[in-house]
Amino acid sequence: MSGPVAGPCGVVASLHIHPSEPSEPLRVMECLNLVAGKGIREDGRYFDRTNARTGQPNRRQVTLIEREQIAEHAAALGLPGIPPGAVRSNIETAGVDLQSFVGQEVEIGEALLRFHAPRTPCAKMDALCSGLRELMLNHRQGVVAEVIRSGAIRVGDPVQPCGPP
Repeated sequence: MSGPVAGPCGVVASLHIHPSEPSEPLRVMECLNLVAGKGIREDGRYFDRTNARTGQPNRRQVTLIEREQIAEHAAALGLPGIPPGAVRSNIETAGVDLQSFVGQEVEIGEALLRFHAPRTPCAKMDALCSGLRELMLNHRQGVVAEVIRSGAIRVGDPVQPCGPP
């Protein structure tokens, strides 16, 4: 692993966890505690999930999206905005192009994540606003990541790429 590159590329704008009921809105958090290989300790629905086929830890441990991308989707749909947490990502950021770091390690707060793939939108996006899911296709719904190093992440923490993989 390389060390962090000079200066943060962005910041954590908001944090969210999934409720126990799938249809309920995400809960807003001020701090998330990430555990290596397991995900977000506070997110009971997804914490410590394994791949049913392989028995290995699920690599979709944390989801992230840029507030700028959410604002673009809202504008394209004629909406004044989309509230934090509504697109069902755990971490919303500002000032960073998350897609550009797929395949790399990124330090956020005390934790180290590996961004491993673009996120695929689900049908819940159209329940939020008709047409949103289609707008989010082709790498426009953030990324999924796995936790490499445990640590806390707070609103306002820097998002710091660690250089080329």
